[in-house]
Amino acid sequence: MSSQLAVNSSSFGLFVKADVASVNADRICSFSFESGLFGSKIPKKHFSLSGYGTRTIRPEPSRYSGSKRVKASSHSFDVVVVGAGIIGLTIARQFLIGSDLSVAVADKAVPCSGATGAGQGYIWMVHKNPESETWELTTRSHQLWKMLAETIRDQGMDPLQVLGWKKTGSLLVGRTPEDSVMLRKKVRQLSEAGLRAEYLSSNELLSKEPALLVGSDGGAAFVPDDCQLDARRTVSYIEKVNRSFAPEGRYAEFYHEPVTGLVRSTGSGEVEAVQTSNNTLYGKAIVVAAGCWSRSLMHDLVRGLNVKLDVLVKPRKGHLLVLENFNSLRLNHGLMEVGYVDHENAILTSALDDQNTNLSVSMTATTDTMDNLILGSSREFSGFSTEVDESVILHIWKRAGEFFPKLKEQSLIDLIKNRKVRVGLRPYMPDGKPVIGHVPGLSNLFLATGHEGGGLSMALGTAEMIVDMVLANPTHVDNSPFAAQGRCC
Repeated sequence: MSSQLAVNSSSFGLFVKADVASVNADRICSFSFESGLFGSKIPKKHFSLSGYGTRTIRPEPSRYSGSKRVKASSHSFDVVVVGAGIIGLTIARQFLIGSDLSVAVADKAVPCSGATGAGQGYIWMVHKNPESETWELTTRSHQLWKMLAETIRDQGMDPLQVLGWKKTGSLLVGRTPEDSVMLRKKVRQLSEAGLRAEYLSSNELLSKEPALLVGSDGGAAFVPDDCQLDARRTVSYIEKVNRSFAPEGRYAEFYHEPVTGLVRSTGSGEVEAVQTSNNTLYGKAIVVAAGCWSRSLMHDLVRGLNVKLDVLVKPRKGHLLVLENFNSLRLNHGLMEVGYVDHENAILTSALDDQNTNLSVSMTATTDTMDNLILGSSREFSGFSTEVDESVILHIWKRAGEFFPKLKEQSLIDLIKNRKVRVGLRPYMPDGKPVIGHVPGLSNLFLATGHEGGGLSMALGTAEMIVDMVLANPTHVDNSPFAAQGRCC
């Protein structure tokens, strides 16, 4: 008997309003795909595991109420996702709206407790390199984000309220003649790649951002179509979409449950379950999207499985300074300095160099949906520490003051009641590319990690790619640069 599965081409076909799930039929179509974990040559609409064996028991939710957390009494699913950051949650969402598979999400904490909640929320292309291997994935993902925002608007909702979505445009700014040469080249590259981009002289830049000072030799690359979102609002929305599938038994969450091991079938040798601190979650496909914890987690999970694997992702700590109700500086666009593109050109702090942390600080500045000023950013290797380092915050403040003279008129100490600090651990890969794909030797175990500071930016494209790979659909973007083979094995 042949297996059957409904596959949606879109990453944005289902949206929720007032706790009701609805499908935008105009944005959905079916695909045929060759072979995968759930059967072969499946052009039909409805899913059946008859060709794979016994049909998976759908999880029956013990309780469900709007945006409340969802649990399940059954522990058998089609897909188990490890990690509830933006990557893991969007992967779960894509399976839910793009098929009728059941999905469980497990995490040692809760969403937005890691890098996702600590980010600045920009969906920018201005600092990207069209010649890089991540370019196509990033542009595809940005396209999906914009289409999601548009469809939310089509549903009668405001993307600003739902996602914190704003089309701000972005400015990559420099202050030296050398910076200006590089920025002009950047504009040419982005334009040739199909983006709207223009070079702004210092005078033109002043008209865009009156509070910004770059000097007569400075300038900027301007991408007017770049956007930003609020990570917490976006995650809340994605969770709401995911939870709308719980009443039909297709979705469950297992938060505050660290994953402790994998269960391998004695017959096929495939991984058949994820063991958490409290439950055993059976799944036909397992996706590990655990951010900077993926290396140690995978090392523990594959121990004893005769699989050679070392996911080289490691934590890269970052600080952001948030000034609430800050009226002294208003920004019209998102900004970052050219030093952000190459952290080696940023300001290095000698105080920590002897600890081999490679701390760098580059100016980034945005205004969020609450009109809070968000300044960054730092990058350093200091293990898994998420402690706030006041010396780093001071460096961020001083660096921002070099671009915004108004900030020099105020003392950071005087703003102590209005400031917050975000600290997150970016999942860094040495070659600058995420790992997306199956683990060699374990065909139903997949990785989606190593996005460093681009998790939000690349989330929807990554989710689409993982789901297409699991279902053996043709991928929209070449997935070969992100394979684990040759990089982690």
